Amino acid sequence: MASSKYPLGRAVWSLKHQESMMAVGLGTRQAADEEARAEVEVLNSRLEKTRVLNTKLSASLARLELSGKSVQEAIGPIYGNTQKLQVLGTNIDGVISAIQRIRQPSDIKSNEEDIIRKGPEKVGLASFLSSVKRVNKALSELKQTNLRSNQQAVADLSKLLKYGNEQLEQHFQSLLQEDSKPIEPLHYITKEKPFPMLSQDKSTRLGLINSYIASVARQSGSSRDSPMLQVYANVRGPYLVATLQNLAAASVNTAKKKSPDAIYRQGTNGMGTYAMGMEGAFLAEYDNICGLFSRDEWGKVFNLSCQGAISELARTLRELNSHIKANLTTDCFLAYEIIEIMSNLSSNMEGRTGELKPSFAAALKPIRETGKSSLSELHDDIRRRIAVLPSIPQDAAALPITQEIMTRLQTMVDFLRPISSIMISIGDGGWKSNASSNQSSDQIPTLNSFDVGADGKQIFANYSIDTIDILLSSLEQRARPLLKGKPPLGVFIANNATIVDRMIRTSELQPLLQSRMADVDKWRKNGASLYGSAWREPSTHLLDVQYTNRGGQRPPSGSAAAIDSAAILKGLSSKDKDAIKEKFRLFNASFDDLVQKHKSMSMEREVREMLGRQVQQMIEPLYGRFWDRYHEVDKGKGKYVKYDKGAMSAVFLGLQ
Repeated sequence: MASSKYPLGRAVWSLKHQESMMAVGLGTRQAADEEARAEVEVLNSRLEKTRVLNTKLSASLARLELSGKSVQEAIGPIYGNTQKLQVLGTNIDGVISAIQRIRQPSDIKSNEEDIIRKGPEKVGLASFLSSVKRVNKALSELKQTNLRSNQQAVADLSKLLKYGNEQLEQHFQSLLQEDSKPIEPLHYITKEKPFPMLSQDKSTRLGLINSYIASVARQSGSSRDSPMLQVYANVRGPYLVATLQNLAAASVNTAKKKSPDAIYRQGTNGMGTYAMGMEGAFLAEYDNICGLFSRDEWGKVFNLSCQGAISELARTLRELNSHIKANLTTDCFLAYEIIEIMSNLSSNMEGRTGELKPSFAAALKPIRETGKSSLSELHDDIRRRIAVLPSIPQDAAALPITQEIMTRLQTMVDFLRPISSIMISIGDGGWKSNASSNQSSDQIPTLNSFDVGADGKQIFANYSIDTIDILLSSLEQRARPLLKGKPPLGVFIANNATIVDRMIRTSELQPLLQSRMADVDKWRKNGASLYGSAWREPSTHLLDVQYTNRGGQRPPSGSAAAIDSAAILKGLSSKDKDAIKEKFRLFNASFDDLVQKHKSMSMEREVREMLGRQVQQMIEPLYGRFWDRYHEVDKGKGKYVKYDKGAMSAVFLGLQ
């Protein structure tokens, strides 16, 4: 196969073979030469053919190259046109697709209109929402085409979508109303049960609707809130008002008293229950809102929903405030209680929700202002009532107003926290002026913002002492022209001061005023001083003059047993003896008169003991000395010396 393909190689091989054959044998050499020549000729002939063939191939390649250039020149434009046709085909496909999209809204309107017209109640919320979402998406895409030919389709889909959204809002409202029937709050308050919330199924469905409507509002780029906030508030607001209205009415009704003069007692008004119901209902509502709306909407929806109930609260508080102002001296304590109740409610709501504190402050403002003004009004009331007293008991008995005022102070201790908050807000002594009425009450001070154990108690102690001073000084001023003489006035002051002291020591006022009892005791001492001034007269009759430079025996000193009355009298002249008799007579008359007056006056037990001891300490030593020296002046007949020392002691015991 190799020799037929390569003639020249074969010749070479033959030559080598001949040489080898010559080496084998010279006999065949000639034959071999002939054969070799023949093959060489064949080889040369084939070489010539190969050369001719190569020449032809070269010419063919040249012609082929020339033909290729011609073909390229001919095909190039055709290829370019083909690419253009491909681009055109792509564009045509795009146009066809666009046309299909343009036609799609019309198809969607036909497909979805029936579902939307039926409403979510008939087709189900899930199917209705899906349909509305498809219409919303189609409308959005249609608006992006901005083709004039689509204007009618845009208008049709917009109307359909608007109708669908209105259907959803109505369905949202309908679902919400199913769980918004007013409840009886006392059932939950008395049994300490949490207020009811929206059912899980309702909450889920309402959440789906709200989520879609909120997304539509965001897509529109409007700065306004989602309409569902107001829809929710329009349903739940009246629910809260209706739920709490009975508690509001009870708060007003329980303020009415059978006895107009009765002092308000803590916890007898329905305001505490009202606040508990409001807190429970509001917190349940806040939890509902957190489950339906986004976090940035919680506060807004909560305030909208509670606005009606807080307006009703404000109306109730205004009505209670009118009642308190009309009965300030007895019902100011209701104002203090409401301040504390509302302060606690505001703090609790702010701690749980971070909302409503300004609303509660605005509602409470009238009563807080009344609470502030009451502190000075109570003092003015004391002055007015005492100034118009028609008379003072001639037996110097204490007046009922003293016990009333002290009972009022005792009652104030039950409301120390709110009273302290008021006092701290107006400052120590602020009740002495009208400064408190000029201060803002737009904020409710939290009851934890001050230390009741320090400043609060101290300020209240100062207020209490001011009250006592106003009471006793007004009584003294009124009694001076009406009581004859200092003793009745002294007893009158001591009686009232003693009642004050007693009512402090037997109540919760004692630890608050313990350090200020000296301010109270000074009034009893003043009364005792006035009373004791009358007993100076009989004591003057027990004083005598002794002359040591005269002749005679020096008066003995030492114990009474060493005094000899007879001996002393023996040394006196008749004139001196008559003077001693006159002193006994004057003393007896003055003493008996004062004893009778003492016994005729009405005295508190502590006052009688105090004044009896005071008189005894003043008179008994003087009388004992005088009696020891001069009792023999009437030789035991009792004409001048009416009392011996034992009888005098018995009289003093009777005074106590």
